[in-house]
Amino acid sequence: MPTAAVNGIQVSYADSGGDGPAVVLSHGYLMDASMFDAQVAALGPAYRVITWDQRGHGGTRAPGPFGYWDSARDVLALLDHLDIGQAVLGGMSQGGFLSLRAAMLAPQRVRGLVLIDSQAGTEEEASRPGYEQLHQAWLDHGPGAVQEIVAAIILGPGQWDDWYAKWAAQYAQGEPDDVSQLTWAFRCLMDRDDITGRLGEVTCPALIIHGSEDAAIRPARAGQMRDGLAGPTTFTLIDGAPHAANVTHPDAVNTEIVNFLDGLDG
Repeated sequence: MPTAAVNGIQVSYADSGGDGPAVVLSHGYLMDASMFDAQVAALGPAYRVITWDQRGHGGTRAPGPFGYWDSARDVLALLDHLDIGQAVLGGMSQGGFLSLRAAMLAPQRVRGLVLIDSQAGTEEEASRPGYEQLHQAWLDHGPGAVQEIVAAIILGPGQWDDWYAKWAAQYAQGEPDDVSQLTWAFRCLMDRDDITGRLGEVTCPALIIHGSEDAAIRPARAGQMRDGLAGPTTFTLIDGAPHAANVTHPDAVNTEIVNFLDGLDG
């Protein structure tokens, strides 16, 4: 994947090219741009699809602690690098967190939002201790000790060997910089601010897609986000889908995204 020098970092990204309207897809925590392979394949013929690795993930290294406002500025700077004036921003989980913030920072740059298994608030208090324990176990024993639990939260039941291999390669136990990447990304996730009260600033069209079996973000939290957004918003539940609905149920998710994007062009 090529890289772009933005905001003092080297962002790894992929660009399908073409003359179609631009769609930028931002991945979830512990994932990378490849989680949108099925969406790139479905959208590529008609749209210019950009995927990228956020700080501390995939091919993009973080130079220090960061927050989702930093990530929002990263995606806007990537648009500048690619000479894209306006785009639809799509994101899964934390990808939605940063996309919402980008829409608040630069509403004129955001044509629409696709928010997959995301929300506007902070982590639920009941979930925090368990997540902190998982993170500490990862630091102490490496990803192998918790990878099945983590994968079940994100991807649902199954054997996710490709992701296990990626986590083992990227966040190696005992490598200080790799451990820092993991911790900075985790703290970004856990310590994010609540932007629920600012959702009324977002007036562009939005599509909310949520897995009915999402164990990380309950569908009700997505419903609260829908109710706060000021623009026209469509909310679709994907039956049986876990947190990463676009990975496990790509056909259903792709249908919703294509319909939404076609509506913007109509």
